[in-house]
Amino acid sequence: MSEEGAERIKILLVDDELGYLEVLQKRMDRRGLAVTPVSSGTEAIRVARRQSFDAAVVDLKMEDMDGIEVLKVLKVMDPDLAVIILTGHGSEQAAREGMAHGAFDYLTKPCELSDLLERIYASQKS
Repeated sequence: MSEEGAERIKILLVDDELGYLEVLQKRMDRRGLAVTPVSSGTEAIRVARRQSFDAAVVDLKMEDMDGIEVLKVLKVMDPDLAVIILTGHGSEQAAREGMAHGAFDYLTKPCELSDLLERIYASQKS
């Protein structure tokens, strides 16, 4: 839980699987993170133009833009933004490509919430 008066970590959560997006948002909200969920790469970029985030969690495979493209645009907009890529199984090569383009880390879906939170908190220390 966040301390009284402490600034909540602002997360941009990007995934086109609406059920997964909703569940993950609720679970992160309950743990004191300020989550802005969006269901497409285009929407993520539009939202990121209007507000700043401490970290972004971006699904690799989406309908409109893949996570690597979203990562590239977000890093141009805010080079210090920590971007964590979520991949389906078998996409580790693409996730490594994301790391080469400045992603902070990647996790394979479905991931344990504790693993994701650990990476989010670690990204705020670096």
